[in-house]
Amino acid sequence: MVKQKTILNEVSLEGVGLHTGQQVKMTLKPAPINNGFSFVRVDLEGSPVIEADATYVVNTQRGTNLEKKGVKVQTTEHVLAALVGCDLDNVIIELNASEPPIMDGSSKFFVEAVEKAGVVEQDAERQEYIVKEVISYTDEKTGSEIILMPSDSYQVTTMVDFGTKVLGTQNATLKSLSDFKEEISDARTFSFLHELETLLDHGLIKGGDLNNAIVYVDKEISANTMEKLKVAFEKDDINVTPNGILDNLVLNHPNEAARHKLLDVIGDLALVGIRIRGKVIANKPGHLVNTQFAKKLSKIIANEQKNTIPEYNINQEPLMDINQIMAMLPHRPPFLLVDKILEMSDSHVIGLKNVTMNEPFFVGHFPGAPVMPGVLTIEAMAQAGGILVLSSVPDPENYITLFMKIDKVRFRHPVLPGDTLLFKLELLSPIRRGICHMQAYAYANGKMVTEAELMAQIVKK
Repeated sequence: MVKQKTILNEVSLEGVGLHTGQQVKMTLKPAPINNGFSFVRVDLEGSPVIEADATYVVNTQRGTNLEKKGVKVQTTEHVLAALVGCDLDNVIIELNASEPPIMDGSSKFFVEAVEKAGVVEQDAERQEYIVKEVISYTDEKTGSEIILMPSDSYQVTTMVDFGTKVLGTQNATLKSLSDFKEEISDARTFSFLHELETLLDHGLIKGGDLNNAIVYVDKEISANTMEKLKVAFEKDDINVTPNGILDNLVLNHPNEAARHKLLDVIGDLALVGIRIRGKVIANKPGHLVNTQFAKKLSKIIANEQKNTIPEYNINQEPLMDINQIMAMLPHRPPFLLVDKILEMSDSHVIGLKNVTMNEPFFVGHFPGAPVMPGVLTIEAMAQAGGILVLSSVPDPENYITLFMKIDKVRFRHPVLPGDTLLFKLELLSPIRRGICHMQAYAYANGKMVTEAELMAQIVKK
């Protein structure tokens, strides 16, 4: 079992935002299990949180930008790539502006900050999406394509063709995340001169200078453009090297542009929110196609998780039988609706109920065509979840569990006498102050019959 990881200590970096030009302080902080990566805008009232989630992508012009309830975070990809490249699962990223510092245009300084902070294992299993079949996405307008195929580990290959003499076809490959620091992290962002002119005219790179972006000169520089560049970069003189790069900046790698595109792919696919075990092949990648693929993959994973039915051996002794359940739950027949607990960890529980014709509710609920009331299916799932939250205290017999919220309920199929109901509940956030927020599923006859988000709190009797 691979454990989740976070950083041991908080660590801060300061710099300027590439597009905003604002001075910004970014602090990386340890995060609890199942938190994932999340941004916190400490400069705004209430310190709103934006999770690193593909559903919040609103713009991919010159970076991947997230927005939740009107709160924005810009250019998220470099810091997210560093966190994935350092094999982390849970980190809180505090910002006192809308954009992380650009530093030198790569992930190098973020990786060094993580190393300074230290890495620690957490007491929870890492979730991983194992790719079983080819998944692809194509942008018909640009010809950009991303393919994800089965592999024993997370690997990424990028193939780029910029169609210019100064920067033609390049490829880059990362065979293991353990190579990210040495092979990918120092690959800097880049731009072509014709793009740079447009960005300058629209005031979109206020924090740019020749130390945090490679500029490839793909056209002759006019005297007017040269003066604009001098002003923008606060330089008395600007030169073009023989290899077509502004101001004698030395490349870290011959294929640095392709390596940076690979860095961007890793950062953007971090928005899927789960570790990927598979090989990514990205042809002409960019933030738009990367994030569109991330959204598609997120939906596929969510759908598979919903329909992944827990497997159990009917001959195996359960983790908790009915007597052990009654020692923990205050419910009693006919309102005790869980027969067995099959599996449990700090973040999930799997329970079982055998639905029989002599259930008391069948007497009056559709006697001629008995169907288990949907609200009782919800209650049964909640009781299984109650076992999970009560297990977090040393004296569960002194507590009862009370509902706080039921949300996103879907009844998909009826539950009938003779069915065996399986419940799977997973924490959506760590248990705090006895409050448990869970995603709950119920299955019968090889199908999901009910799903819901449940929130409950344990209180002293």
